[in-house]
Amino acid sequence: MQGRSRVQRELLDVESVAGHLLEPGSVFVFLAGHRQRLFPAEMFEDLFPSGRGRPSLPPDVVAAVIVLQTLHGLSDREAAEAVTFDLRWKAACGVAVDAGAFHPSTLTYWRRRLAGSERPNRIFEAVRQVIVETGAVAGRSRRALDSTVLDDAVARQDTVTQLIAAIRRVAREVPGAADLVAARCTGHDYSASGKPRIAWDDPQARDELVSALVNDALTVLEALDVEAIEKAGGKAAEAVTLLALVAGQDVEPAEDSDGTDGRWRIARRTAPDRVISTVDPEARHAHKSRERRQDGFKAHLVIEPDTGLTTAAALTGASGPHNGDATVGADLLERDNTVDDNTVDISGEGNGVEVLADSAYGTGQMLAALERAGHTPVIKPWPTTPTVEGGFTIDDFGYDQDAGTLTCPAGVTRSLSAKRTVTFGVACRGCPLRQRCTASSGGRSVKVHEHEALLRAHRARAKDQAFQDSYRTHRPMVERSIAWLVRGNRRVPYRGIAKNNAWLHHRLAALNLRRLLTLGLTHRHGTWQLA
Repeated sequence: MQGRSRVQRELLDVESVAGHLLEPGSVFVFLAGHRQRLFPAEMFEDLFPSGRGRPSLPPDVVAAVIVLQTLHGLSDREAAEAVTFDLRWKAACGVAVDAGAFHPSTLTYWRRRLAGSERPNRIFEAVRQVIVETGAVAGRSRRALDSTVLDDAVARQDTVTQLIAAIRRVAREVPGAADLVAARCTGHDYSASGKPRIAWDDPQARDELVSALVNDALTVLEALDVEAIEKAGGKAAEAVTLLALVAGQDVEPAEDSDGTDGRWRIARRTAPDRVISTVDPEARHAHKSRERRQDGFKAHLVIEPDTGLTTAAALTGASGPHNGDATVGADLLERDNTVDDNTVDISGEGNGVEVLADSAYGTGQMLAALERAGHTPVIKPWPTTPTVEGGFTIDDFGYDQDAGTLTCPAGVTRSLSAKRTVTFGVACRGCPLRQRCTASSGGRSVKVHEHEALLRAHRARAKDQAFQDSYRTHRPMVERSIAWLVRGNRRVPYRGIAKNNAWLHHRLAALNLRRLLTLGLTHRHGTWQLA
C-alpha cells in the first residue's frame, strides 16, 4: 500500500535544527518546503491499487530523492547514503537527523512501478505543469529543437564476442538449448570464459574461428523451433532473435565461397543499424558529425530558448531513419503542450512559433509538418551540393511546381517523371555549360524532392538578415541547456531505451526545477509564480 508523509515534524527535523545552513534558492530548500505540494500522494495512487500490505515510502520522499539523484548523478546506493549522512538531503526529504535511509533497491522498485504505469514520466510532467502555471513560457514565441548523443552503459563488443555471448544466452534462456549447444556446437567451449585462444594476427585463423562460430549459431537456429519460441515471446524469444541478428550482421561468405560450404569471414562493410553489444542490444553507433563518433542513444529535446527550460523530450536509438532528428523533433513539437493559444504569434500565420534548429531538421518532410502546424522554421537549410566541383546546384534549375517541369541553366525544359526524376540526356550534348553541370556521359539527371518548392522557399528565406540574427541570438541558450544535461557525465546509467528514457525525463525535471528557482519560483496564494 502507499505510504504517507507525516504532517507533524520530527523532533530532530533538519529544517528546524539546521535549516539556516541551507543555501537559499537551492533545490534542497525548495523540496524541503514544497515537496508534498509538488508531488502530492494522489499523484501516485494508481501505483498501489490494492491498498493492502506494508506501507511504502511516502511518494513525495521518493520523488524528491529521484530528482536529487538524477540532478547530482548518483547511483542508488550513493543516493541512499546521501539521505543517511547529508543534512541537505535529509532536509529535502523531511527526514530526521538521526534517521537512517531506505535500502537502495527501493529506488529500483519505484522506478519499475513507474515504468509499468500509464504515466511513467509523471515527475517530469509535474514540473512541466509548474512551468505552465507560472507562465514561464506563456507568450514565448520560439521553441528550439536539438539532440545530443549519450554514451551507453556497456562496452562495445566485436563480432567474435557477440557470437559467443549470443549462443551462451540462448543456452541460458531457451529450455533444452544448453544440452544442444554442448552436444552439437564444436567451434568453441561455450562454458569457458574469455575469448578463444588463437593467433589473432593470423587472418586465416580468424576466418576459421568466425566460420566455426557462425556455423554453431546456424546449427542452433536450425535445431530449435524458432517460430514457436518467437510466438511464445519472453526472454527465450529475445535470445533467439538476437542470435539470428548477430550471426548475419557482420559476416559474409568467404572470398571464393558461395555461402553453402560453411566458410565465412568478417564482412567488408558495416551493417546499417548494427547491434554493437549483446549486453545492451538497443545501443547503436552514432555519427553526430564526421569527426565525432559515439556508441549509445540519442536524447531529443524541445527547449524554450529564452528561459532554457525543456518542454518535451525523448530518448531513442542513436541510428535508424525512425530515430532521425527531424522525425522525432516534429513529433515532440506536436506533443509539446506548452505550445498553446497563449503563445504569441509572430509569424502572422496562426498560433505558431518560430522553430529554431540546425540543418539536421531541415528536411522537406519537417518543413511541411511545420507549415501545416502554422509554425515558422528558423532552421539552417540543407546545403545544395553540385555534381561537379564549382558547378550548378539544384537552385540553378528553374522549377515549376504547377506545370511539373524543370528547366536547366541552358534553358532546356523537361517534365518530371512519375518518380519525380528529370533526365536531360541528349540535350546535354554540345551544351556549352556541360562542364559546369555534369560529368556523366549520358547527360544530367535530377531527382526532384516532393517538397522541392518548400525547400527552395526556405533556402531563400534563410538568406534574410532577420532569419540569421534570430538563429544567432537564441542558439547560445540552447547549447547551454544541452551542456546542463550532459555536465559531469555523458553516460546513461542503465541498459535499454525504456529505462534510459525514464532517466532522461527525471534528469530534465531536476534541471527544469533548478532553472525555475533561478528564475524566481515561489508559491503564493495557492499558485506557482515567478518573482
